[in-house]
Amino acid sequence: MPSADTFYRGFEQGPIRPPSEARSLLIRVTRNCPWNRCRFCPVYKGADFSRRPLAHVLADIEAVAAWMETYAPTAVCREAASGPAADPAAEMAAWNWYRNGMKSVFLQDANPLAVPPAETIAILSLLKARFPGIERITTYARSKTVARISDDDLAAMRAAGLDRVHIGFESGSDEVLAFMDKGVTKAEQIVAGRKIKRAGMELSAYYMPGLGGKRSWRENALETADLMNQVDPDFIRLRTLAIPDHLVLAEDVAQGTFEKAGDLENAQEILLFLENLSGITSTVVSDHILNLFEDVGGTLPGDRDAMTSEIRGFLAMEPREQVLYRIGRRAGLFRGLSDMAEEKRRDRAERLVREFGVTPENVDDATDEMVKRFI
Repeated sequence: MPSADTFYRGFEQGPIRPPSEARSLLIRVTRNCPWNRCRFCPVYKGADFSRRPLAHVLADIEAVAAWMETYAPTAVCREAASGPAADPAAEMAAWNWYRNGMKSVFLQDANPLAVPPAETIAILSLLKARFPGIERITTYARSKTVARISDDDLAAMRAAGLDRVHIGFESGSDEVLAFMDKGVTKAEQIVAGRKIKRAGMELSAYYMPGLGGKRSWRENALETADLMNQVDPDFIRLRTLAIPDHLVLAEDVAQGTFEKAGDLENAQEILLFLENLSGITSTVVSDHILNLFEDVGGTLPGDRDAMTSEIRGFLAMEPREQVLYRIGRRAGLFRGLSDMAEEKRRDRAERLVREFGVTPENVDDATDEMVKRFI
């Protein structure tokens, strides 16, 4: 696909990155998503995919390097480091990265590995040459794209500095993947995941509880656990499904072709998923506000019991205690069940429950509205 523009218009950044890359320098290699049909995804809709010219990406890196060479040794505040001829976007990115330690870089947008491997290697090589202190370079990628890249090219990217790849598996159920128009099969995801691991890179694989809805939550849990067991990713990251009003999936809900699962079903699904992970040493991470349990995490197999006991504890609660936790969680008061023991947090959650009249009968609607704020 040709580039969207010919002339360099300055430093660019895309709209999203993983929470784990909050301190990273963001380098935009591609714009938007080449697939962009997933029914559950709110990002990039209405925007065309394009590959940025290699020269433009390299110019972005050089702009950050120039700022560092001019200001970083003496910079004490962003205002003092501003130069009249500086690219404001590059300056902001450079300053933020500088104050966060300059340890990691994240390549954007949804599928940077869609560019020719030689271009990826050129980008990685310049980053390493200009910033020798970088400890990690990571990127998003689609399974379909990774599955088409040769092992030799992936190994060359690893040698050039690509340390970790984030892939949104979301589900291992072919039925769920097809309904959600994910554009990939479980078999292709296995191929892609194994390729990343074989190249010596870390794999961060995403699982989306709730994607099967009320009808297929068990299949979503079991098939995704089987997928993870066959790949053994370094990280399994949970991203619970949320359905803002502008999603295609919201139309499915309105038409009755998809019934959204609530927190209770999602908790049961996550529990079933964790119980069926076997023979792998992945680290489970729940680092997102959409997740009901932010503190459910650990490394398999040793931490499985601690993770599952948290979920069982929630499922064993009285309905009104579940309501209190759910509202407190969605209000950002609780990260996990243990936070309910803190009197001030609990009091604030109880006030919210009373103020909005939340009951076990209407809590699904209440929490759905609260979650939409985070999308």
